Amino acid sequence: MPTPPAGLRADARRNRARLITEARTAFAHKGTDASLEDVAKRAGVGIGTLYRHFPNRQALLSAVFADAVSDLLARARELLDDPHPCTALVTWLRAFITHAGEYRGLARALMAASHDDGSALARCSGPMREAGSALLVRAQEAGAVRPGVSIGDLLQLTNAIALAAEETPGDPELADRMLALTVRGLKP
Repeated sequence: MPTPPAGLRADARRNRARLITEARTAFAHKGTDASLEDVAKRAGVGIGTLYRHFPNRQALLSAVFADAVSDLLARARELLDDPHPCTALVTWLRAFITHAGEYRGLARALMAASHDDGSALARCSGPMREAGSALLVRAQEAGAVRPGVSIGDLLQLTNAIALAAEETPGDPELADRMLALTVRGLKP
């Protein structure tokens, strides 16, 4: 997970924290394509300061969503003890969809990052793949999910569901219906 580099001066730590706070606000109101210049201005720093801390948009996205990713990882660890492996997997996927749909454009960014292993956002998703994979393997070993289903495909599907829900704000039940269809397709 993205953490501030060791040895940052106090003012640099404050600038970094303000940038993350302002980016979170901007992404919530305008989506993940919000102007980085506006983020820097709202944080009271120049665009050069933003780029010193976050060399690109994906690095900033990764920092903004680090808390949500930590929550999803913790939730996956908890669900590993659930006596119903398929239910545990679906519960985690639902939480993943909620996370991916939290900010307009995040699902699309996550889908793109899955093809770019070197990006900051993809490095953030590596632990998510491991967590989801553990839940998926458990469900497969229990016979609740057919063999051959990969966590990569499943996460792309959940991002696609989040994207579809984002594009259809008038239908708040769409994500649950699409996830239910996906789960039916996973069964042996």
